[in-house]
Amino acid sequence: MDRFTISLDESLARQFDELIAARGYVNRSEAVRDLIRGAIESDRRRDPPAGHCVANLSYIYNHHERELAERLTGLQHDHHDLTVAAMHSHLDHDNCLETVILKGATAEVRRFAEALIAERGVRHGQLNVIALEAEQHHAHDEHGEAHVHYRPAR
Repeated sequence: MDRFTISLDESLARQFDELIAARGYVNRSEAVRDLIRGAIESDRRRDPPAGHCVANLSYIYNHHERELAERLTGLQHDHHDLTVAAMHSHLDHDNCLETVILKGATAEVRRFAEALIAERGVRHGQLNVIALEAEQHHAHDEHGEAHVHYRPAR
């Protein structure tokens, strides 16, 4: 593990310590590592979509909106190759929160998420994308068929 030292003025150091305490970090190092990871991932999001990703798409919609629930379910079925799992929660009499876990080519995941968020009646749509990198190809089954494993990009 590489080590480096940074200097902070007293006010900034105090504010940082308050932030990491509020977020439950045990030490400054882990907090700085997460900040760096977040900055790297944020920078990746500015690049044109490439490679593969895993993503969390969350949105709220009014289930009384005419045929909206059916349209949203239809979109997920149309993209069953990207949709890993979905969770549905009733917030109140009118509003539902759905969270959909997606995995696939980043450009396809983003297009799907944008199309779903653009549906009339969907509000507060948010996509969180984590870039993946391919690990080596290898076989697991008795037929010797190779496949790729993906892990979060470092």
